[in-house]
Amino acid sequence: MTEINEKPLVLSVDDDPIILNSILSTLKLEHNVRPFTSGETALKFLKNNMADLILLDYNMPNMSGFEVLKVLQADEKLREIPVIFLTGSINGDDEIEALELGAMDYLLKPIKPKSLLMRVRLQLELQKHRHHLEALVNEKTRQLQDINRKLEERDKMTLELLARASDMRDHDTGEHIVRTTKYASILVNDLLERPEDGYRITEAEGRNIVDATKLHDIGKIAMPDGVLLKPGRLTDDEFAIIKKHPTYGAEMLSAAVKELGDDMLLSTAMDIAYSHHEKWDGSGYPQGIGGADIPLSARIAAIADVFDALTSERPYKKSFSARQAFDILYKDSGTHFDPYLITLVRRHEPDFEAIANKY
Repeated sequence: MTEINEKPLVLSVDDDPIILNSILSTLKLEHNVRPFTSGETALKFLKNNMADLILLDYNMPNMSGFEVLKVLQADEKLREIPVIFLTGSINGDDEIEALELGAMDYLLKPIKPKSLLMRVRLQLELQKHRHHLEALVNEKTRQLQDINRKLEERDKMTLELLARASDMRDHDTGEHIVRTTKYASILVNDLLERPEDGYRITEAEGRNIVDATKLHDIGKIAMPDGVLLKPGRLTDDEFAIIKKHPTYGAEMLSAAVKELGDDMLLSTAMDIAYSHHEKWDGSGYPQGIGGADIPLSARIAAIADVFDALTSERPYKKSFSARQAFDILYKDSGTHFDPYLITLVRRHEPDFEAIANKY
């Protein structure tokens, strides 16, 4: 394309030298005109150059104007160049076909100089306005993307702070959610790499599962300190209180889902908060559901949560080694945990152990 203050480059393609000379004399004061006697030579020029407009003869030997136009339209870059068809035919069907193929205008021969000049000016002005509008749209799109990115970052930071607030109710630091999120990510990535019936997820669903795992214990915000922070073993009544935290968490997130509408991240977080203590055999809480009735996201979070609980020290217990934790998970495969997901744990033992040791 032309630089600022340069004349627009117009390609004139016609097998008649007289017409090429006529076009040149008509346009040369305002335009840089490059004449070509065939479509092939014009296309060869366009391989390494651009033009602002093309005047294209319809009836040429070897390669017709229609054939040249088809080549131009098939190229993502060249299709942006406006084309004005030139022809001596008065067949209205030819005009329609040219316009349908992508030509911007149509001129009959013999060409009237003033008409040619005005049509060329008009198409170049329209092209300038199109480029201006595209630039405005691209800039607005960039601004909207930047705003959306900042909003997403803010939302993630808000969820992160909320997750850490709930986690620190019963942990010295927020590292529990860091580890459980990373364990969940290992399982999610495996599901994405090796899709199986009943375990197929999209990348967006996978991201939501990983991010939502951070909120699995958000219901603990509602737990009384005397129960949640008790250093010794809980009584039956105290454990009954603790078992309410999935319900509390689901209720908190359910209110947010109703307020925001179709928010898949919060919906996934609600599933995880409500169901991460359910067991494969139906003996978990608070719903007592089992098998595939437990949301896949919650089955993933359950494994991540329990593995971290086993390998972490608590006021009422010492930490288990990763090997001991793996053995417990495997023993409870098919009763507590989804047996298929446990096969993924087996496949990634070194990754789980590395996270347990690092954080």
